[in-house]
Amino acid sequence: MSISNPPGGGSQRIILPGVKRMIAVASGKGGVGKSTVAANLALALRMQGHQVGLMDADIYGPSVPMMMGLGIIDQKTTQFPVDKYGLKLVSMGFVVGPDQATIWRGPMVHKAITQFLTSINWGELDYLIIDMPPGTGDAQLTLTQTAPLSGAVVVTTPQDVSLIDARKGLMMFQQVRVPVLGIVENMSYFICDRCGERHEIFRHGGGERCAQELGIPFLGAIPLDPTVALQGDLGEPIVHSHPDSPIAQAYLTLASAVKAQVEAMQSEFRLPTLEFQ
Repeated sequence: MSISNPPGGGSQRIILPGVKRMIAVASGKGGVGKSTVAANLALALRMQGHQVGLMDADIYGPSVPMMMGLGIIDQKTTQFPVDKYGLKLVSMGFVVGPDQATIWRGPMVHKAITQFLTSINWGELDYLIIDMPPGTGDAQLTLTQTAPLSGAVVVTTPQDVSLIDARKGLMMFQQVRVPVLGIVENMSYFICDRCGERHEIFRHGGGERCAQELGIPFLGAIPLDPTVALQGDLGEPIVHSHPDSPIAQAYLTLASAVKAQVEAMQSEFRLPTLEFQ
């Protein structure tokens, strides 16, 4: 998959036959575990019997290859999307090595993301999870203006600084009329494996309060667990490696909450699924 210079012209809505729902997983800032949430949410939906794809839209800092135990893909022998753990995957990290910097202006980012959506045969998917880059830049504008997103999940941590940035991300989706499915509070608390006590290392409850203030659903709290980072570095996300663990169960609960919000919004606003005959 080569990325050529983008042609001129405005944005057009993209149609993906066979992809029923597209969900963006976003954050206002980096370091909140957004990619970890996106990967484990995708795997949780897969565990619940759905056909799922995961698109890494972070062109400058792709995380999906490492989290899924993959690297550069030989495009002569392997076609995109790549299959791993039952997911269909696409990432710039399959094309550009981890030691290479992607130094692109906005139009090239737009072209790459558009090609991820239109030049790749995603097949039949119930959900395409899109791991967004942090912030509100070119990639976010491309996706919100051209992709038929079913909704967005905003990831934050309990600290005030994360919540300030999460509000900015929420406002972006509202301004471009993408439904916000809700907020997830990641690294919400820590359960000591020795004493069993709960410790709120980064404070607690800020995500839920933010959701209440903005009138959007609170999708749940994901605990802090060192095993999550370890398994991500090993290329085996926690939902795959420890499916019966409490944190994997938290992700399964999150997946159910996301599905319920999508279905509720589609029913309330009569939004069609992205399925074409």
